[in-house]
Amino acid sequence: MFVIIFGPPGAGKGTQAARIVQAHPIPQVATGDIFRKNLREGTALGIESKGYMEAGKLVPDELVSKIVADRLQQDDCVAGALLDGFPRSLPQACFLDAWLAERGMAIGLVVHLVVPDSVIVERMGGRRTCTNCGATYHVSVSPTKVQGICDRCGSQVIQRPDDNEATVLTRLATYHEQTSPIVEHYRALGVVADVEGVGSIDRIGDHVIEAITKAFPV
Repeated sequence: MFVIIFGPPGAGKGTQAARIVQAHPIPQVATGDIFRKNLREGTALGIESKGYMEAGKLVPDELVSKIVADRLQQDDCVAGALLDGFPRSLPQACFLDAWLAERGMAIGLVVHLVVPDSVIVERMGGRRTCTNCGATYHVSVSPTKVQGICDRCGSQVIQRPDDNEATVLTRLATYHEQTSPIVEHYRALGVVADVEGVGSIDRIGDHVIEAITKAFPV
């Protein structure tokens, strides 16, 4: 089973992705993790990607697609994968569809977490991150025991620059511009499940698992 999870920044994709791979024996394939691994190991794809990033340029669709395809050919993806962060453009989606079709496979489900922009701004605006261990908190939902101090390691907790309202709004605008065409592409194929991403984590998770069970009945 090949599943894509979409949602704006702060929609809870990581949380729900963890639940999906716990319920189904497929790996989570996140582009950020793949890039970091290739950079860390100094692979040819990693070195090529690094050149673009150091120049402040976006990594081209073709190269991103090659990196993901390389990951999907590994043994743990033989039964499928949960794609998180890919595709991020229509050309990437078309590449993925063609790559899977050549192997007699296809995207079976796109989980589309739907969250209003106003909720995303509130969520991310209240998010705080430890400068040392990276633990995350929220000023109203999950605050630190001592204001500004990480519960886990005692280091300073701050608001990251990309979590301020202006930056979040810019990121949301980019997300809608880039992702809407991809969602509609897969909607035309009849594989999109819209899941309301507002409410308790458990309730959202139940709806996500319901959508997957419906798409992949036993």
